[in-house]
Amino acid sequence: MGLRMILDFQEDMRVVAEAADGEEALAHIREHGPDVVVMDIRMPRLDGLAVIERLASNGLQKFVVLTTFDDDDYLLRAIRAGASGFLLKDIPRAQLVQAIRVAAAGDELISPAITRRLVETLASARPSSRSQARTMLLSDRERQVLKLLGRASEQPRDRRVLGPG
Repeated sequence: MGLRMILDFQEDMRVVAEAADGEEALAHIREHGPDVVVMDIRMPRLDGLAVIERLASNGLQKFVVLTTFDDDDYLLRAIRAGASGFLLKDIPRAQLVQAIRVAAAGDELISPAITRRLVETLASARPSSRSQARTMLLSDRERQVLKLLGRASEQPRDRRVLGPG
């Protein structure tokens, strides 16, 4: 309810539905076709990452993961699945709103604390052999996310948002 109030307060956003589980989220997404979906990771019946994996490939929605799980495996799975954002639930409201706008504009945003750790990990990794270097190569999607980190669009427009219920 708090998330809905934050988003509905924005002039350029409107929450069109809320879902209590992944199956319900799929149904609402198919029914309403939101521009951006705010998705939790752990949900009953079907987790949020599975929802993203099923739907992100069609390119019709953009997904912002909002979670309490600061886990690199979840982050990588979300990015590989096509998430446009990965944020921890303790972020300021303004950052969540900005992340939704960034996703709607076609860019990506990762929580600053996670970004810092990711950059430090990449910077400190020194492969000792050619085979290790190959395993460190990023996918096209991962490179795209890294290139677009920090970029934000400030061109407001009416957005329809589906949030966790």
